[in-house]
Amino acid sequence: MDFVQNSVNAAGVGIFSLVILCFVVWHHFKASKGKEAPMVSGSWPILGHLPLLSGSKATHHILGAMADRYGPVFTIKLGSAPVLVVNNWESAKECFTTNDLTLSYRPSLLMTEHMTYNQGMFSFSPYGAYWRETRKIINSGFLSNNKVDLLSDIRVFEVKSSIQELFNLWLRKKDDSDFMLVEMKQWFRELALNVTFHMFAGKKYFGGDATNNDKESQKCIKTIREFLRLVGVYTVADAIPFLRWFDFGGHEKAMKKTFKELDSVIGGWLEEHRKKKASDHDEKSNKDFIDVMLSMIDGSTIEGIDSDTVIKATTMTLVLGATDTSIVTHTWAICLLLNNPHALEKVKEEIDMNVGKERCVNESDINNLVYLQAVVKETLRLYPASPLTVREFGQDCNIGGYYVKKGTRLFTNLWKIQTDPTMWPDPLEFKPERFLTTHKNVDVRGHNFEFIPFGSGRRICPGITFGLRTTYLTLATFLQSFEISKPSNKPIDMSAIVEVTNIKVTPLEILIKPRLCSNIYENM
Repeated sequence: MDFVQNSVNAAGVGIFSLVILCFVVWHHFKASKGKEAPMVSGSWPILGHLPLLSGSKATHHILGAMADRYGPVFTIKLGSAPVLVVNNWESAKECFTTNDLTLSYRPSLLMTEHMTYNQGMFSFSPYGAYWRETRKIINSGFLSNNKVDLLSDIRVFEVKSSIQELFNLWLRKKDDSDFMLVEMKQWFRELALNVTFHMFAGKKYFGGDATNNDKESQKCIKTIREFLRLVGVYTVADAIPFLRWFDFGGHEKAMKKTFKELDSVIGGWLEEHRKKKASDHDEKSNKDFIDVMLSMIDGSTIEGIDSDTVIKATTMTLVLGATDTSIVTHTWAICLLLNNPHALEKVKEEIDMNVGKERCVNESDINNLVYLQAVVKETLRLYPASPLTVREFGQDCNIGGYYVKKGTRLFTNLWKIQTDPTMWPDPLEFKPERFLTTHKNVDVRGHNFEFIPFGSGRRICPGITFGLRTTYLTLATFLQSFEISKPSNKPIDMSAIVEVTNIKVTPLEILIKPRLCSNIYENM
C-alpha cells in the first residue's frame, strides 16, 4: 500500500510539475511574441462589437472616438473576426512599409464570393501572381501617366458636354432672378458615369448622343448603386458564419441578383467590342479599355482564369471605382466651398486670372490653378472617399509594439489620421491654404502617411492620376461656368453615411446661373 501511495504521490507531483512547466513555457512563448493591442470593452457574446458600430454615426467617427479612449491602436471583434484598428500615421507607416507584404491581402467575405467573379476583380483578389499580372496590365495599358494624357480629349469632351447641357437646362428653367435650382449629386453622377463609360467601354449613357434610352440608363444607375451598397454590407454570415443558411436581411440573395444584372451589362459591352474588332481593321482608331484588354489577352488565361472573366472583372472594377469616388469628391468639394464662401471666391478669382472668361478651362490650365488643387486636397483630407481601408494580415507580425496574429483584419482609419491635431492644426476646419504653406510638400501618393486618401503600399489605388485630373477639370470648368449659391442661409448639411464610399446623406441642391457669355456654352 505504501508503494502504491508513494507511486500515486509521485505521479501527482509529476503531473503538477508538468502543468507548471507548460504554463511557464506558454507564458514565456506568449510574452516573447509581445502583448496584444487593447481590446475595446463592451463586446457582446457572439456579435462582438458590431452593436457598438450600428448607430447613426459613421463608423470611422465611432472608431475615432474609441481611439481617444484606448489609444491609436486597438482591437475590436466583428462577430468572431478580430480586427486591429490603426488611427495614427506612425502605425500606418509601419503597416504599409515594413509589413506591406504581410498586409497585401483582403478578407474573404460573402460579398467577395458572390460579387467579384470569385475574387477575379483585382481590388479584391488575394495577393499573388494573378493580382500582379492584372495590375501590370492596368497600369501599362490604361492608367499610366502617358495613357491618361492621351485620354485627355475624352475627359474634356464629356465635361464640356455636361456643362452645355446644364446651360441649356438653365435656359428653360431659370427663375426671375436668373437662378436655377439643381441637384448636384445627380449631375455629378451622370457626368462621372459618362466619363468612365466613355473611357473604359466607349459608351455614353446620358445626354445628347447617349446610346441608351433613359429607362436603360436609370436601370444601370440603380444597379451600380445597389452593387456598391452591397459591397459595403457586412452581413450576419460574415460575422457569424454558421448563421449563413438563414440569410438574414436577404443580402446573399440580393448579391447574386445584382451581380448577375451588372455582369450582363458588362458582358454585353464585351460582345459588342469583340464584334467591332472582327469588322474594324483600323488599328489606329481610338481604343477604350475593353479594346486594349482584347488586344492584350483575348483567348488567353491568367493563372487559370479565362480572358472574358478577366476583362469583365477588371472593367467592372475600374468603372465602379472611378465613378463613385469621383461623385463623392466633387460633391464634398462643392459643399465645403459653399460653407466657406471666402474659399469659393478665391477659386473663382484664380480661374478668372489664369483662364479668363473668353474661353473654357483646359487641362493645360490646371498647373496654374494651385488654390483649386489645394481645395481638392483639403476635401480629400476631411472627406476621404474611403475613410476606412480594409486589409488582412497574411502572417503574424508586430504593429505599434503589439503582436498581431495571422488572419486578423486591419482597419486603417484614414479620417482619424488625416484629422490628427498633432499633424494638422485646426484639424476639422476647411483650410486649403495649408497645402500652399505648412503642408505644401505633402502629396496624395502614399508617401506622406499623415495624408493617404488613396491608401498606400502595394495595394494603393492605381487610378490616382486619372482621378485627380478628372476632379480638377470638372470642378474648374463648373466653377468657371456658373455662379453658385446656397438656396438658404443655413449651412449645407454635411451628414454622411459610409457604404463603400463616404456618401452625403441628403441631396445637394444649389442655385446656379451662368458666369460666361452664352456663345461660350454654345460652342463647347
